[in-house]
Amino acid sequence: LIPAMNFRLAQPRRLIDLNPAADLAYLRPTPAEGLHIGAMTRQGEVERSDLVKTMAPLLHEAMPFVAHPQIRNRGTIGGSLAHADPAAELPAAMVASGARFQVGSRHGTRWIDAGEFFTGLFTTALRPTELLLAVHLPPPPERCGHAFLEVSRRHGDYALVGVAATVWLNAGGRCAGARVVLLSVGDGPVSASGAVEVLVREAPTAEVMRAAADRAANGDVDPPSDIHASSDYRRHLVGVLVRRALSRAFERVQIA
Repeated sequence: LIPAMNFRLAQPRRLIDLNPAADLAYLRPTPAEGLHIGAMTRQGEVERSDLVKTMAPLLHEAMPFVAHPQIRNRGTIGGSLAHADPAAELPAAMVASGARFQVGSRHGTRWIDAGEFFTGLFTTALRPTELLLAVHLPPPPERCGHAFLEVSRRHGDYALVGVAATVWLNAGGRCAGARVVLLSVGDGPVSASGAVEVLVREAPTAEVMRAAADRAANGDVDPPSDIHASSDYRRHLVGVLVRRALSRAFERVQIA
């Protein structure tokens, strides 16, 4: 928020300090339903949590890529998600995890799927009177694997491209489902639906993963150019990172 205000991209008339809302900072496991994370939970606490490592391994893997330790020790889970920066790691990780968000106002609460929460550049489905209250992460499916990768100019910088992937196999060893979500290639987290179509019902061979990565790079994204990277370079990174992420995710299924 502060850099956005410095650049006059955001000019709020009022700022409200949410730090006193201590009841929104928590990690609560529910074995049948998954993990609940309060919106005011510090990113550093999530990064260091053994509970998150066990119950939400993709989120655990993504956390060290978020900025720097000093920022993670003050930044909150809800703050990053509600800010909806298209280059942020947490939105992509949440969509790839199948998360749901609880939002509320004095008129009541409602739940929004992570895939429907991010509606555009720095824009969410939050209404003007609503706050993000909590995140619910469901238990991973059986025979599930995950991976998070990104490329940035320096560690802690915003990613040039990143990918969060979750895959799961059926009893026959074929891909039963997948979520492949990219960051820093559009106005928000971008789901590589074409890549998933290539994977589903197929054995996770190197050839299939290369085909899925090619579909992601040349069918699922239309990345922007800026002073940090051209559109063509970002597209190249999408292909490389998706292939590597899928390979790592499927390997983890076999290990599990």
